[in-house]
Amino acid sequence: VSLMKCSNNCELIMDLPSNRFRFLSWHRLEQCEVTGDQLTCPRVREGPSEEELFKRERNDICLERGRGRRRQQEGQSWEERLQENWENCLELNLSYQDLGDPFQQENFLRILRRLIRVEKLQLVDNSLTNLSSVRLPRCRMLNLHHNNLVCLRQLPKLPAVEHLCLSENAISSLGGLGALGNSPLRSLNLTCNPVTFTQDYRARKRERRQQIAA
Repeated sequence: VSLMKCSNNCELIMDLPSNRFRFLSWHRLEQCEVTGDQLTCPRVREGPSEEELFKRERNDICLERGRGRRRQQEGQSWEERLQENWENCLELNLSYQDLGDPFQQENFLRILRRLIRVEKLQLVDNSLTNLSSVRLPRCRMLNLHHNNLVCLRQLPKLPAVEHLCLSENAISSLGGLGALGNSPLRSLNLTCNPVTFTQDYRARKRERRQQIAA
């Protein structure tokens, strides 16, 4: 928005010309040839369709049906998938996406599942709760600082991970750490998780790390 002063010194708040694009993804803009792997920190959250918003006001039960119709009617075209090009991303920052709507969370997981070549991935402060349906086969560095994970079993599949940051989550035990047994894990950050306040935490973490290395 912009502020404009009138002749009598009052202020008027007016929308900028770009306001009409505020809910659009970059690949839906006309004459835009930028691909996903060319963006350093893309904004990927999307709002629900107008149909969904209308039905929410009338009856929340219609929400799921609205999503199904939206996927059928507004499914991604082949051109859009090519322009997103998530499969070729090697380093990506998808932090601070503000995923406040279930549709946005679903779309976010859809993108994560396409990151088959990413090696460094930042997912800071996204209120993520479960990534177990995601596989990141080439990811060497994953930053999940400040999310809502409660156990290590909610992590994505990480066969190549070397550095994993899980600070400021809600992880209360080391159960599930064995899933990283085949990974070349070199560092694991669990700072400010409930598990770090349990008795003999450091000794048990060291023991688990040695088991993984063996």
